[in-house]
Amino acid sequence: MVRSRRLARLGAGLGTAIVFAAGALALTPRVTLLAQRPTTGPKFAISFPATAHTGPITGRVYVAISKTNDRAPIQQTDTTGVPLFGANIDALAPGAAATIDASTLGYPVKSLKDLPAGDYWAQAFVNVYTKFARADGHTVWLHQDQWEGQNWKISPGNITGTPVQIHWDPAASTTIALSAANVIPPIAPAVDTENVKFIKIQSAILTKWWGQPMYLGAIVTLPDGYAAHPNVKYPINYVQGHFPRGGGAGGNRGRGATPAPPTGPQPRMINVQLQHPSPYYDDSYGVNSANNGPYGDAIMQELLPAVETKFRVIREPWARMLTGGSTGGWISLAHQIFYPDFYGGVFSTCPDGVDFRYHQIVNIYGDDNAYFVDKGWMKIERPNQRRPDGNIMSMMKDENWFELVQGDKSRSGGQWDIWEATYGPVGADGYPQRIWDKQTGTINKTVAAYWKEHYDLRNILETNWKTLGPKLANKLNVYVGDADSYFLNMGVHMLDEFLRKVDGPKWTGETLFQPMAPHCFSPPRDQMMGKMVTQITKYAPAGADLTSWRY
Repeated sequence: MVRSRRLARLGAGLGTAIVFAAGALALTPRVTLLAQRPTTGPKFAISFPATAHTGPITGRVYVAISKTNDRAPIQQTDTTGVPLFGANIDALAPGAAATIDASTLGYPVKSLKDLPAGDYWAQAFVNVYTKFARADGHTVWLHQDQWEGQNWKISPGNITGTPVQIHWDPAASTTIALSAANVIPPIAPAVDTENVKFIKIQSAILTKWWGQPMYLGAIVTLPDGYAAHPNVKYPINYVQGHFPRGGGAGGNRGRGATPAPPTGPQPRMINVQLQHPSPYYDDSYGVNSANNGPYGDAIMQELLPAVETKFRVIREPWARMLTGGSTGGWISLAHQIFYPDFYGGVFSTCPDGVDFRYHQIVNIYGDDNAYFVDKGWMKIERPNQRRPDGNIMSMMKDENWFELVQGDKSRSGGQWDIWEATYGPVGADGYPQRIWDKQTGTINKTVAAYWKEHYDLRNILETNWKTLGPKLANKLNVYVGDADSYFLNMGVHMLDEFLRKVDGPKWTGETLFQPMAPHCFSPPRDQMMGKMVTQITKYAPAGADLTSWRY
């Protein structure tokens, strides 16, 4: 069963979270009942001790409820997971309690009054927010990434409770006290190996904008023979995507026959996975944004120069490639479009919506509602995720409602919220303006117009082809499964339709729609490498070194 968008897209590990949860299961105390008072039903009182956090906390508290404790209940919450309830806290002092009751929004059970009677495991959790006094004049409270990839469930400094057994009686008027006392420890710094090097820098640009120390990083995978060939400079492949934690070249998953072992001299490239989590998500989407700040500037002016000065890189556009899948598919394509002179070609796979007439399957310009299609006598729900055979895995409203329980004001750390934080304008309160009402799905057309002008990649290309075309006509390549799990193939079809008819100049790149392939299809790694090498070789200027990095 899919347990989150991010994990479904990445197959990312829950190892850290599971190990920590397992440690928390050693003690399984029964709950403490506080003094009873008149109420409409049972409620939870969630607190943390001074040993976990010495001062007051502004953030969000949760209680997760499960029938099993094979995994900690918090780790079982997801779009199709166990019930989760969440409430904001403002300067909650150690020992004081925050209340979660029948008025608190939950998912998939909307209210505690709807929770059936029975025996459960309950777990408290405290998500700690940081105050950001931004350079744009707004002050906001968000969870600061701790180099875990903006995942509040495993983020160092957050506080988790030990799961406890409870008996739930909807007719009772008990208050169930839950304590969150286990502080998630820091993540150990990554250690370099012979071929994998880790870079982490404080960004002056982002630190100034956010009013807090902000960091960028990269995982650099050097080619075999790098140390043995000290005079060779290499082409570089920038791999975009969700926050990477390990080594390796990163990038693409795909289908295809196992290639024959290579013979003779092989092309060698430096592969670089970029790390740029934001206070809204595990990945900033790599562009300048009204809500996220100047991540595009920071990456281009600070992170990439740090990589290219430290390692032996051919620092020319023709030798810089881009790739990435899903989130990284969108980022890689956007970087090629927004910085057309810096990169020499993009090989984007299964990108997030490149045409917002298909934001997944919502036309934010033409549709009135993201969750439902109104047929008069009935409303049809829009699906969110499918299998290639057509079976539906989840619905649009469900993932959005789950995000709303995790955090209001686009603070869930989830997929739909980062799109709002990246693509949308800033609201009067300093948080992203909603593209649609999170509860009803009603689309805000003013926000949609903003999205179109600033981040609809097909629209940007079509509107500016006269100037962008000469720089990009031979650089744009996109690959996607035609049964993409999140319907992302449809936006690529819109982009492909434009590119195939464009003139002055004509587009000479490639789009590939793999029949029946789900998210996240791409050609096999060796094929992609071959496509990049062909691009480099074809468009390198006369006299360029095309031989020393082949050995």
